[in-house]
Amino acid sequence: MQSRQLMILVSLAAGIAIGGGLPLPAIAAQDDISKVTGSVDVAADARVGDVDTVNGSIAIDTNAQAGAVSTVNGSIKLADAVRAGELSTVNGSVRAGRNVRTGEVSTVNGQIFIDRGSNVAGDLSTVNGAIGLVGTRVEGDIEMVNGDLTVGANSHVLGGIHYDKPGFQWLSLGKKLPRVVVGPGAQVDGDMVFERDVDLYVHQSARIGKVTGATAKTWSGDKAPPQD
Repeated sequence: MQSRQLMILVSLAAGIAIGGGLPLPAIAAQDDISKVTGSVDVAADARVGDVDTVNGSIAIDTNAQAGAVSTVNGSIKLADAVRAGELSTVNGSVRAGRNVRTGEVSTVNGQIFIDRGSNVAGDLSTVNGAIGLVGTRVEGDIEMVNGDLTVGANSHVLGGIHYDKPGFQWLSLGKKLPRVVVGPGAQVDGDMVFERDVDLYVHQSARIGKVTGATAKTWSGDKAPPQD
């Protein structure tokens, strides 16, 4: 997982050099949008190919479709009902609205939040950031190092959850343990493997796979337990 940062940087650089990754089949004939410096805004209902920039954020408005979406220094924001391919950034957050469909989602330094009714056709990953899901289906795994994780109400992770052991460069970020919450009606099909200490809370109505490296604390009600 710690090598993932370098892998993302290399893949982003290569993708920008050749125009990004593979677009979704339904929009393969659309034009790509590529910048080195500056933000990118995709209008509502637009149909575009890959979208990438190096220094800038990317915003895709309601009901638009895009291929792979990537930036190095900037955030990615998808409005409701967007269809997109892989989402990736190095230094920035990823935020998706309701009823969004995407491929794999990754960031190195930044948060990921995906709202109700959405589907991720791949993995979710971050090195130094939090992940929050509400009523979202993730077809792959969730991979993390630092940061809190909330598999919110009625979310479904078909893969597992893996927290990698932080390297020396991350130890200076503080002693607060990551907080992992699996909410009401949520489901994690695969194993949950923790190679570092975390605070793990699992709602009594949730269903999870085998847990290694942590002890789950059961909770009930609509609100997650308060932060220790």
